Amino acid sequence: MEPIIIVLIILVVLVFIALIKTIQVIPQASAAIVERFGRYTRTLNAGLNIVVPFIDTIRNRIDLREQVVPFPPQPVITQDNLVVNIDTVIYYQVTDARAATYEVASYIQAIEQLTVTTLRNIIGGMDLERTLTSREEINAALRGVLDEATGKWGIRVNRVELKAIEPPTSIQDSMEKQMRADRDKRAAILQAEGVRQSEILTAEGQKQSAILRAEGEAKAAALRAEGEAQAIRVVFESIHAGDPDQKLLSYQYLQMLPKIAEGDANKLWIVPSEIGDALKGLGGALGNFNPTGGGGIPKPSSPERQAPPID
Repeated sequence: MEPIIIVLIILVVLVFIALIKTIQVIPQASAAIVERFGRYTRTLNAGLNIVVPFIDTIRNRIDLREQVVPFPPQPVITQDNLVVNIDTVIYYQVTDARAATYEVASYIQAIEQLTVTTLRNIIGGMDLERTLTSREEINAALRGVLDEATGKWGIRVNRVELKAIEPPTSIQDSMEKQMRADRDKRAAILQAEGVRQSEILTAEGQKQSAILRAEGEAKAAALRAEGEAQAIRVVFESIHAGDPDQKLLSYQYLQMLPKIAEGDANKLWIVPSEIGDALKGLGGALGNFNPTGGGGIPKPSSPERQAPPID
């Protein structure tokens, strides 16, 4: 009985192992390569799959999701003979599991080496300044070459990014000094522009202020002249309305003479020729003045001469 039990146990174990090998569960976004006696048979997709146990074998399981692979810095020589280190990142996706398995031994290593050689060809035709400022151009050129070369491997390169472009230390120091000089130059230019603009605005303000002041003074002078003209007109009209004679005018002229002589700076006083006419008129006026009603100035009477005594 014991050998029979042992055989039955062995058969159960073999059946269990056969069931395990027969049923293959492939996760989502994955694929599996099936070989029968070492020859490719089919590709298993996601889900439950049945294979022939002990005859069909799973060669490779491939992830069909987009993969991100960073590559270590690679030294590249530019057109002006400067060595720069470039870090790259590749975003790729397996589109054909069979080609990725049988067309290339290791597609990751192949993509890395192809990236290095392509970078050297692209950067070799650029100088350092263009290399530092043309990342988009380098990415586009690198992606085009990689996508074309990896298509037959069942790989699609979705995106290529340059993480860093590091020039030599001496070049970095020179670039920093140049950038510092450029910043100082721009700061000096901006400061000079600010001073120039400030002076222009100040001059414009002073000009506008002088114009407004001159306009104000002109308007004030015009108003003063207009007021004086109006006053003269009123005085003139009042004088004509009062019908003054020569005597009154002469008297007013004599009243103005002290005002003409006012002031400490008047060292020389020139008497106008018209003062004679004014004095004549005033003299005539005083000559006609008679306090007793006679209309003239009384002359002093001479003492009467007494007759000598008669002996």
